[in-house]
Amino acid sequence: NNLSANTDHGVYFSLNFCLFSLHRDLSHNKLQVLDSALFSKLQHLSEIKLNHNELEAIPDLGPYASNLTTLILANNRITRISEEQLRPFLALETLDLSNNNIVDIKASSFPALPLKNLFLNNNRISALETGCFTNLSSSLQVLRLNRNRLSSIPAKIFQLPNLQHLELSRNRVRRVEGLTFHGLHALRSLKMQRNGLSRLMDGAFWGLSNMEVLQLDYNNLTEVSKGWLYGLLTLQQLHLGHNAISRIRPDAWEFCQKLGELNLSSNHLSRLEESSFVGLSLLDELHIGNNRVSFIADGAFRGLSNLQMLDLQKNEISWTIEDMNGPFSALDKLKKLFLQGNQIRSVTKKSFSGLDALQHLRLNTSSLLCDCQLKWLPVWVAEQTFLPCVNASCAHPQMLKGRSVFAVSQEEFVCDDFPKPQITVQPETQSALKGSNVTFVCSAASSSDSPMTFAWKKDNEVLNDAEIHNQAHLRVQGGAGGETEVTEYTTTLQLRNVEFSSEGKYQCVISNHFGSSYSTKARLTVNMLPSFNKMPMDLSIRAGATARLECAAVGHPSPQIAWQKDGGTDFPAARERRMHVMPEDDVFFIVDVKTEDIGVYSCTAQNTAGAISANATLTVLETPSFLRPLMDRTVAKGETAVLQCIAGGSPPPRLNWTKDDSPLLVTERHFFAAANQLLIIVDAAEADAGKYTCEMSNTLGTERGNVRLAVIPNPNCDSGVQGGVGVGMVSGAGSDDDGWTTVGIVIIAVVCCVVGTSLVWVVIIYHTRRRNEDCSVTNTDETNLPGDIPSYLSSQGTLADRQDGYIPSESGSSHQYMASSMSGFYMQPKDMNGKTPLQSSFLIPRPSNTSTQQSPTVLWNQVRFHYPDVHSLSLDFVFHTFSRNSLFQFRTFRLFHRPKARLH
Repeated sequence: NNLSANTDHGVYFSLNFCLFSLHRDLSHNKLQVLDSALFSKLQHLSEIKLNHNELEAIPDLGPYASNLTTLILANNRITRISEEQLRPFLALETLDLSNNNIVDIKASSFPALPLKNLFLNNNRISALETGCFTNLSSSLQVLRLNRNRLSSIPAKIFQLPNLQHLELSRNRVRRVEGLTFHGLHALRSLKMQRNGLSRLMDGAFWGLSNMEVLQLDYNNLTEVSKGWLYGLLTLQQLHLGHNAISRIRPDAWEFCQKLGELNLSSNHLSRLEESSFVGLSLLDELHIGNNRVSFIADGAFRGLSNLQMLDLQKNEISWTIEDMNGPFSALDKLKKLFLQGNQIRSVTKKSFSGLDALQHLRLNTSSLLCDCQLKWLPVWVAEQTFLPCVNASCAHPQMLKGRSVFAVSQEEFVCDDFPKPQITVQPETQSALKGSNVTFVCSAASSSDSPMTFAWKKDNEVLNDAEIHNQAHLRVQGGAGGETEVTEYTTTLQLRNVEFSSEGKYQCVISNHFGSSYSTKARLTVNMLPSFNKMPMDLSIRAGATARLECAAVGHPSPQIAWQKDGGTDFPAARERRMHVMPEDDVFFIVDVKTEDIGVYSCTAQNTAGAISANATLTVLETPSFLRPLMDRTVAKGETAVLQCIAGGSPPPRLNWTKDDSPLLVTERHFFAAANQLLIIVDAAEADAGKYTCEMSNTLGTERGNVRLAVIPNPNCDSGVQGGVGVGMVSGAGSDDDGWTTVGIVIIAVVCCVVGTSLVWVVIIYHTRRRNEDCSVTNTDETNLPGDIPSYLSSQGTLADRQDGYIPSESGSSHQYMASSMSGFYMQPKDMNGKTPLQSSFLIPRPSNTSTQQSPTVLWNQVRFHYPDVHSLSLDFVFHTFSRNSLFQFRTFRLFHRPKARLH
């Protein structure tokens, strides 16, 4: 048609003729204005197309415009959207204003309409006012703003909770801020291709919790990170082709684990790390074609358990097929694999191991070395029915050059020579200290004079600036056909002043025209001895407080920190759950410290390079205190009195004794034992009675206590034995007559007097000694002590550096004082009734390298050695020891002489 804007009756009658029409198409005319009267009788009209006209405003379509649901005004000259012009279209659902001259959308552009589809493509829109789509928020589902001039998108501009599809392609948006699309909770697809996008800030798509398709092709994005992918929990398709992406950050897919299709083709990827696709267990298609991939880490595809299509065409992964052991082995569901355009020169059977479900393989190369190692390829391709999609031809040997591998018979695949380099010396795994020099050596041989190229790889990536030294020499090799000359090439990689970044797997690659040979991968580990950056310090702290020790060290690998107490792993605080180790803070805690926590704490830092240790002494401070209450004493005159002052505290308190507030001097009868905790008074006299004060002090304070000593008369200690001894004189009358008889009587009398006098003195001496033994003891090793003296004090020594113990009698009514030294025990044996001593004492020596806790067998052997006349021994042991506030072990001995009796 060639309808114009005048009131042509032909138009009027044409419209009048179709009064009951639902759709009118007036597109591709030259209409500039429309008379509303033309549509006054079209009450059933629901759709009208006015695209490709010359309209400059939204036309008035008469009284029945409220019935229209679709209005197409694309390719006109409309410059603005007016609320007044759109208000009559009360039922409008689709409005197409594409390819007009609209420059902005104001907040008052749209009235409240039930609009579902709004198309604004290819206009000149450069600004979106806040609230411009507010009146459409209850209904709008599709919004297209492609090919406009938007350079930025204001945050939260789209408050359209029902919008499902948004298109913003071919604008000028370079950067998307966080929360830009907040408010589009129902959005399912977003297109932003060809915008020149270079930055997507963290949270750029946050709020799009129902997004399924995101298209960002043809932009300038450089990396994939989980920051801008945050919130896309339901994303199924992500198109990132034709960007400048060179890096995929670890954990990039943490929030997109439902992804089914990922397109990364035509980017700048050169490496596929082990973490590149972690989390994409549901991925079905992966496109990485047209990149620069030259490195695929072992296990890069591990985890893609559902992948069915992998596109790796037009990369640089020939080494992956030639050298890697089963690079696709984890893809057991893969059906399609595209490898064309990778300049593959040799293929090993292990390259396709694990691909049991493979149905389609695309591979093209004209550089294959057709030797005996390639026999498997044409057979395998034919068995798998891949022949139509595989184009492979030989480059060597010369007689097979240019022929398809599928046209070569199995007999023609021979290994008469080895023009391709063969590795003869492999690089070796090494460990080195930081700052040292490391050398890797690799050699290969070839029967060809084709020029060789040498390369070293670190973690499968070529080292372009490495220090490499190469040399070649001829060697003669014998074979079945005689001796042949082969060229052996050696390449050396020199690493100087290695750092931690030098760690990795190193591999040499030696290539010529016929192919490349890859050595095994040698690992380099760089170590550094540990060194402390935090050292534990000596600590003195009051009991009940919290002790805090710090220890931290650096090294490579990171050293492990271990704690010891006094050279062992027995921590009293750990048994009582008072010890806490916090590795992340390098702190060692002991809460509610006690005196048993005292000791030397060692912090050891260790790694594979070595170990270092640092010590700190923990001192627990405790005020002096009496561990046992002071008890008054009453002793008989001549007995031994022992006054106790059992001290506790840390540091150990210093004890001082006074009598009646005057200093107490050490005499032959007054001496101290057990670090002054025992005051021993031998052969007590009345002058010894009085008030004794024990004063204990350390750096935290002083404590005093009094004890009274009473001395009473001893009824067994009266004056000396009184008595007399009479000696009669014997005389007789001699016979005057017999002189010899008189002489004999005189001799007999003298002898009797001598004998009688001797007997009397023997009796006197015996009774005197007996009385002295009952009333006074002069030997301190046989001093009788009270029965309630604590036996644990035997471990604390005396002024003479002796340790004292006590032996209870057989009847249990009294104790014998046993003074022990470093060399043995003094024991006073008794008979079975505890009365008659069999000899003065037994001294049982103790070897200096043994503890005081000796077994009965050891004691018996010592007794028999020193006292051969003792034939049997009865021993009774009770073990105790006093350690500060707790009673643990102590020993006493009962030693008896039982002739011809068994040892019990």
